[in-house]
Amino acid sequence: MIYRKIQLVLEKWAQREDRKPLVLRGARQVGKTTTINQFSEKFDQYIYINLELPEERKPFEEFTTIERLLQTIFFLKNKTKSKGLSTLLFIDEIQEVPAALNLLRYFYEQAKEIHVIAAGSLLETIFNKDVSFPVGRIDFMVLRPVSFPEFLLAIDEHSSLNQLNKIPFDSFATDKLLQLYHTYALIGGMPEVVSNYARNKDLSALSRIYESLIVSYSDDIEKYAASARQVEYIRHAMRSSYAVAGKRIKFEGFGNSNYGSREMAEALRTLEKAMLIQLVFPLTDFTFPIFPNKKKSPRLHVLDTGMLNYFLGVQKEIIGTNDLNKVYNGTIIEHITGQELLALQFNALSALNFWVREKKTSSAEIDYIFPYDGKLIPVEVKSGSEGRLKSLHIFMNNVNHNLAVRFYSGELHISTIVTSENKTYYLLNLPYFLVSKIEEYIKWFEKEIEKMKA
Repeated sequence: MIYRKIQLVLEKWAQREDRKPLVLRGARQVGKTTTINQFSEKFDQYIYINLELPEERKPFEEFTTIERLLQTIFFLKNKTKSKGLSTLLFIDEIQEVPAALNLLRYFYEQAKEIHVIAAGSLLETIFNKDVSFPVGRIDFMVLRPVSFPEFLLAIDEHSSLNQLNKIPFDSFATDKLLQLYHTYALIGGMPEVVSNYARNKDLSALSRIYESLIVSYSDDIEKYAASARQVEYIRHAMRSSYAVAGKRIKFEGFGNSNYGSREMAEALRTLEKAMLIQLVFPLTDFTFPIFPNKKKSPRLHVLDTGMLNYFLGVQKEIIGTNDLNKVYNGTIIEHITGQELLALQFNALSALNFWVREKKTSSAEIDYIFPYDGKLIPVEVKSGSEGRLKSLHIFMNNVNHNLAVRFYSGELHISTIVTSENKTYYLLNLPYFLVSKIEEYIKWFEKEIEKMKA
């Protein structure tokens, strides 16, 4: 089984005195159930409830009191209800009984001694006027595909993981870490794919898993369509999303179709609720608060870059390249960078951000914006010399700090750059296998700049 870093966050949640029931969100097949099964080892007893099973769904459908519900659950699972035992109750597939989501409030109010975690897919689709939501009485976390550090652990590359965690890493580790990151960028972070690769080291054996995942996602999401016509829209949106992943889109005619803006927007938002895609709207300002401009075209990201590679048929290109920026016009490395920026963020409000300036005379775009210590740090994913980063120079001329980051296939170093408007800023050039360590490296970057100024 793959160890997930969210385990550390779950441990902190379990130890809090003001702990609330936790809803773990995430797309199907990202490892929610496996993660909680692993986490359960820290408790005296573990109760697993799957609401897809009629006999386990029934107590929630016939709810009268929380005490009665608990008695029924403990009886069905042959467990002992005792204050002397720490108990984890995991309610899986909670979307199958929409009212069960509201029942979590009673665990918070009347059964705080029990650690309660719920998980399900498409949770947003069950919220309606008939289903009340226990605001303020539950917490949320999000689990996403496997990160690069988790991938290294899964394939027993402990020395490489130690180097990745070392700030700064030793330069002799560069080539091997780049090679391993190419493999990670190729296969992606879906747990079943990573586990299979860790066991067999056979890339050709992964095709059937990608195919199965794509088909199962399509079949699953279509269950939530209100009509046959909506099934058609969702199916088209699902297939077309891979073709335009990493690019900015328009809803009208999405995927070279004749479908209108309303139909495609609804279909894409259904995919977004299932956490299979993200519609990332750009920032147009230079300061906090972060407020995406919904009047601009969003950029579309899919759940996993490995699935994207399979769908696009670019796997051989990735195997044969020494620079991921050269594959698919740089889209793959930009996409996996976004995936990595999110992978170790477990907050339900975590999101990707990018910046644009659209004028008739000149346009500019920054690949990602990383909020850090009250600053909006621009992040570019680019090859080539610093002088070619025109959009970055424009952005830096307008912000009140002097820090910027670039991910590329080269060595770790810091550049001092002066813009055409005579502003001096510092560019942290990082090998792209360090995306998951961006925050630690920005802290290191600040200290290095102080040394340079001294």
